Amino acid sequence: MRTIRPLAVVAALLPALAAAASGPAELVNPLIGTTNGGNVFPGAVVPFGMLQFSPEASPLPGKKAPIAAPGGYEYRADAIRGFSLTNVEGWGCAGASGDVPLMPITQDVTTSPSSDFRHAYASKFSHANETAKAGHYHVALDNGVAVDLTAALHSGAARFAFPAGKPANVLVRVSDSEVGSEDAKVAVDTAHARVSGEVTSGNFCGYINEADRRSYYTLYFVAEFDQPFASTGAWHDGSVEKGGTHAQGGTGYGPKGFPEAGKGSGAWVGFAKGTRDVNVRVGISYVSVANAQANLDAETPKGTRFESVRDKAVAAWNERLSHIDVQGGTPDQRTVFYTALYHALMHPNVFSDVNGEYRGFDGKTHRVTGNQKAQYANFSGWDVYRSQLPLVAWLEPKTASDIAQSLYNQAQQNGGVWDRWTHNNGGTHVMNGDPAAPSVAGIYAFGGRDFDAKGALASLVHAADHPTALDTSHDGCEVECVGQRPGLDAWLKLHYIPVGAPAWGPAADTLETVAAEFGISALAGRLGDKDTAARFLERAQYWRNLFDPKATPEGGYIRNRNADGSWALVKDDEKEAPHAFTPSTEDGFVEGSAAQYVWMVPFNVGGLFDAMGGREKARKRLDAFFYQPDGSFAVTKSGPLHAELDNEPSIGTPWLYNYAGQPWKTQELVRRVLDTIWLNAPNGIPGNDDLGEMSSWYVFAALGVYPAIPGRAELVVGSPIFARAVVHREGGDVVIEAPNAGPGKPYVTALKADGKASPRSWLPESFALKGGKLEFDLSDKPNKNWATKEADAPPSFDLKH
Repeated sequence: MRTIRPLAVVAALLPALAAAASGPAELVNPLIGTTNGGNVFPGAVVPFGMLQFSPEASPLPGKKAPIAAPGGYEYRADAIRGFSLTNVEGWGCAGASGDVPLMPITQDVTTSPSSDFRHAYASKFSHANETAKAGHYHVALDNGVAVDLTAALHSGAARFAFPAGKPANVLVRVSDSEVGSEDAKVAVDTAHARVSGEVTSGNFCGYINEADRRSYYTLYFVAEFDQPFASTGAWHDGSVEKGGTHAQGGTGYGPKGFPEAGKGSGAWVGFAKGTRDVNVRVGISYVSVANAQANLDAETPKGTRFESVRDKAVAAWNERLSHIDVQGGTPDQRTVFYTALYHALMHPNVFSDVNGEYRGFDGKTHRVTGNQKAQYANFSGWDVYRSQLPLVAWLEPKTASDIAQSLYNQAQQNGGVWDRWTHNNGGTHVMNGDPAAPSVAGIYAFGGRDFDAKGALASLVHAADHPTALDTSHDGCEVECVGQRPGLDAWLKLHYIPVGAPAWGPAADTLETVAAEFGISALAGRLGDKDTAARFLERAQYWRNLFDPKATPEGGYIRNRNADGSWALVKDDEKEAPHAFTPSTEDGFVEGSAAQYVWMVPFNVGGLFDAMGGREKARKRLDAFFYQPDGSFAVTKSGPLHAELDNEPSIGTPWLYNYAGQPWKTQELVRRVLDTIWLNAPNGIPGNDDLGEMSSWYVFAALGVYPAIPGRAELVVGSPIFARAVVHREGGDVVIEAPNAGPGKPYVTALKADGKASPRSWLPESFALKGGKLEFDLSDKPNKNWATKEADAPPSFDLKH
């Protein structure tokens, strides 16, 4: 997005901009998705980096929220309260992390910064004075300080350019994590110009339920400045101590899960009058201050120039983004594409230190062993099993293998429980289902096989067969049910999740659980365990137990069922009386309606179409789902009877036309989404990016292929937006050519796979794994005779198969 900047600001930026080597990193616009609920952060990070150095914006005027947005930043915000060391890309709730914001100020500290950590000592800023690039963030604050940030894997660097004639101070807001802290400590070492400390936090989605109103990680940090301290100070709650060098105290989480007003601690350091540039290098660790120091010394030792760290960060992004080379398309399309790939390569992020140590789910210090290079953390399972983890495995099988091993390690340290949403070294239980199985199966399917797959499978099978006290508990429900498989006892007995069982939405939980069963089946089959594969394939078909063929005169739907077998009445509002089923109901579902969830049997679409009465009836229902009666698109914000392609329950649905023998409709729908709700603008990501899940959808869709079956590596075909794309892989490159690609040409008239005409709109697993060449002929008119035969539909996995 272009902005007009004052000439002086442009001149100041030229050296930094010139230093970035020409490459895909230069095309990334980290401000995409910083409004409209994208919840991404625009600050500096390297691929899968532990440290995310990013601005923490004050809440929007008139808002009482503790932060501007879950990513710590909102494009519409006009003030910054600090630059934190950690963040998570695109998550929801009220966010979390945002640990230890550093805030340069040009005034004396006279009142406690904890008097109002949202606004006290914050500075206004203008987007005209802001630049965000892959690996580098710059902003000139209205208080006169110009801030530059960059990052390495476990460390980062900042430069604060203070104005002449003003005090030069830096606040270390150690307690001020985005959703508060249980405890915090800070120590100022004047002799070595060093500040160190720790913060204990967690509380992700804690305001929703007390189950997560708790701490589960401690971040340790060391910050070393290149200028001596001329003054120091510290504060605790409302008390301020000039000359102080130590402080301790957290904000607490309050009675409703938000930081308590007036509580917290921190320190500040001041520099001699006339000091202009202050550089600070920061190392972090989740194990100890000593490890934070070791991480800093290993990656960004004393004397390292800011430009050196920045250039290495840019080089790291160029290397990772060059996994995919694209040619053609518009400048905006290339920027949106590489920004989506950038967002998809952030999480799960490295969590172990340079010495291999990391804090486990048991609170103990562990060390990576064997072939595992690093432990990873931050796993939004409900989101990323669909396409983000398959993309990472496709591009970087070793990274994905370590992610799979990390998930297994977490489960072993967590009493065998594979938590569905893990934040640092704690489980938050957020969302529903049991996404670990399709996640691990998807990683394995796309080539990530250097982990203890047999051990992981055995653990997943045990968890699927043996209900625990957590599985039968209602604690945390609806949003944060504490069990790995809530309602597992009922599932094993009834073969569905009934009303009244621990669940967020029984019908949705049933559909997520069958996806888990299919994931176990797929993984077991690859590992040669035929009996387990067959047993869990049978369990994967339990979706049929909630499919009511007589739900409406128009056709059947997945719906809630009581434990006695009767169909449940609907209650969308606590005040209304239960009533008959309607497809618009959200009763029993999670962030969606019955009309949106009925399609969510991705491993057996053929069986679902049969249950609906055949392909012709399924086609008519898809048409009503994606189009208004007047023929206009209904792909988002069109009500509960239509698709919401800004959220996970619907994102696989456009590809279903390939199963229905009308692939041209998949092509036009996907292109419609790419062209209209993904933009090179702050509002350019539709909804939460969810740790890169939505961005990974864009990457696949723009290439013209999609992993429609979680746990498998078949690719369903759409249409590419680029004239040429090369996916560089160790197992063999994938080359995608569409020389006549362009605006208004979404339709595939013919396709060649490895030089041979293909009558099918899908590719076998061998293509994804071994590589090959696709040649698309695209047009502005659909070819309604290509890939229409039922025998050529993508595979479905049913008992008869």
